[in-house]
Amino acid sequence: MITFIWICLVLVILSMMGLLYRVFCGPSIPDRLIALDAIGVMIISATALLSILFATRFFIEVILLIAIISFIGTVSFSKFIEKGEIIERDRTSK
Repeated sequence: MITFIWICLVLVILSMMGLLYRVFCGPSIPDRLIALDAIGVMIISATALLSILFATRFFIEVILLIAIISFIGTVSFSKFIEKGEIIERDRTSK
């Protein structure tokens, strides 16, 4: 069982390296954004595998924190790509 977890961890790390290539050499900005989001998922899965490997529940809180930060980053980047700004200000007042 432990060997299988190590194999999965190595495969996750290899996929993260492939996604890093897509982030740096992606053909378009949305492709890079999707790769960044997938890297967030891979980090979450690697943390979960480490949690199983070390038989601890401490990493569950870390997984939740990484998921929240990844979601906020993805939404912010998507909004910036679509509209060119993240926080909209009302410029029509006064």
